[in-house]
Amino acid sequence: MKNLNRVHLSALRAVEAVGRLGTLRAAADELGVTVGAVSQQVQNAEKQLGRMLFKRQPKGLQKTPLGLQVTRRLTTAMTELSAAVQLAENDRKETLTVSVPPVLAEKWLVKRLSGFHRRYPDIRVRLDASVSIIDPGRSDVDICIRVGDGDWPGVRAEKLLDQHVFPICSPALASDVKTPGDIAKFPIIYDPDAMFAWDVWLAPNGLTMDILNEGPVLSNASLCLDGAIAGLGIFLAWEPMATDAMNAGQLAAPFPDRHPSGMAYWLIEAEQEPKNASASAFADWLRSELL
Repeated sequence: MKNLNRVHLSALRAVEAVGRLGTLRAAADELGVTVGAVSQQVQNAEKQLGRMLFKRQPKGLQKTPLGLQVTRRLTTAMTELSAAVQLAENDRKETLTVSVPPVLAEKWLVKRLSGFHRRYPDIRVRLDASVSIIDPGRSDVDICIRVGDGDWPGVRAEKLLDQHVFPICSPALASDVKTPGDIAKFPIIYDPDAMFAWDVWLAPNGLTMDILNEGPVLSNASLCLDGAIAGLGIFLAWEPMATDAMNAGQLAAPFPDRHPSGMAYWLIEAEQEPKNASASAFADWLRSELL
């Protein structure tokens, strides 16, 4: 590769850009320099190589037969160089693995991750959608978000947000739900894996479970939310899961009251390990988004 010593890399970059993009102006825009600088670099390359790569025409530069061959190979080489640089940049970025319940990831977190990336561009987040209890000290997971009572042995758990529940439904259906008792007139959407029952909202409103109608049973809370949007019935939801759909006008909450389910969102880290700087940054950002 000693022959590369005879030609400056900046000159070869200019030749490749002009050959690929077709004009001095387009090459100058990509390289971030002036048109005159690109023209000068092309001339330098031709002088150092001792061959003409472009014919100067009234309408611009036209590749010679040799220039066509040279620029094709330069494009292949520059593509490989770009890939090598990207590989190094990716390695520089730290990957933070966050385990999060699927419904929270799908309905709330993913839509906000761009904000975290803007604030911390050198931290790449990998989401692991799971509800299984994971000890970050014994896995490749750095930090977990879980719903529960916080009683998990062997981990460090910090409460993020109490889970408050409330009925939601389509706006069209909500117009006919005037009082809490009106819930008895409509199908109820059931999540078989729910960690709480309807009585956490019914009891404070002086109602009992026996007023509830049958309705569709959907396999997870995300589908239940979609079912409510589709008008299939009333679902007992919570924030922040339903927040975006309500803000978008897809869902309505017929009543303003929110009642605690007895559960909360928790941030879980390894108990015996020092705090991870990237995990701490993610936790701070998460708290600011939830407040």
